Amino acid sequence: MATLHYGSEPISYELRTARGSRRKLTIKVQPNGQVLVLAPADASTEQISAGVNKRARWIWEQLQPIRERLADVRPRQYISGETHFYLGKRYPLKVIEEASAPPQVKLLRGMLCISLRQAKAEKVRELLFDWYKARAREQFSRRLANLLAQTPWLKNQPPLRLLTMQTQWGSCSHSGTLTLNPHLVKAPPECIDYVLLHELCHLAEHNHSEAFWRLLGQVMPDWQPIKERLDAMVELYLNDVG
Repeated sequence: MATLHYGSEPISYELRTARGSRRKLTIKVQPNGQVLVLAPADASTEQISAGVNKRARWIWEQLQPIRERLADVRPRQYISGETHFYLGKRYPLKVIEEASAPPQVKLLRGMLCISLRQAKAEKVRELLFDWYKARAREQFSRRLANLLAQTPWLKNQPPLRLLTMQTQWGSCSHSGTLTLNPHLVKAPPECIDYVLLHELCHLAEHNHSEAFWRLLGQVMPDWQPIKERLDAMVELYLNDVG
């Protein structure tokens, strides 16, 4: 991590070396407030620092609405009455403590019901996350299969794996494996489809070139407002991912 200063305020950023023949310094402010700087491989420390400081005001301006949203995100307590997201909808949590009950999570009559022997927050959190992962694998696999008709450049359904990530919803490897954040299952179905199609397009176009965005626009013409909707909720969907 490195730090820039805007006035008297320090702003941390992560510096990465860009892949390929990128010639320009690129700065991204992620939806969670992380500042990412992609620098050409041959850029000097002085050049990187000068480029980042030149855009310090822009970075600060991008961070302000994110910080306002983050101020409203409260730590999870994992108690009855607290609401949790699933497929874009909020469901109240109902924690049921029963000495003889096997630990389980069920979506029942519009509530997320968790039964366990002792209603300890950490155990409730663990059970709920395991449930999310199971639902994520089920939902992602089904939606991926349905989207293959829109991606004629793929001959077979690519392998899928789950990985909790702090700043990404998904990625794809050069070998064709899709990696998705299990917390994405909290988002509406169209947001899940957007992330899947984004990564599937990378199997045809491996960077964010004009050809990539053109292909994404062909398979999902309305991707931009869907992405904006997902970005606006990222702090709530990733709240207390642990």
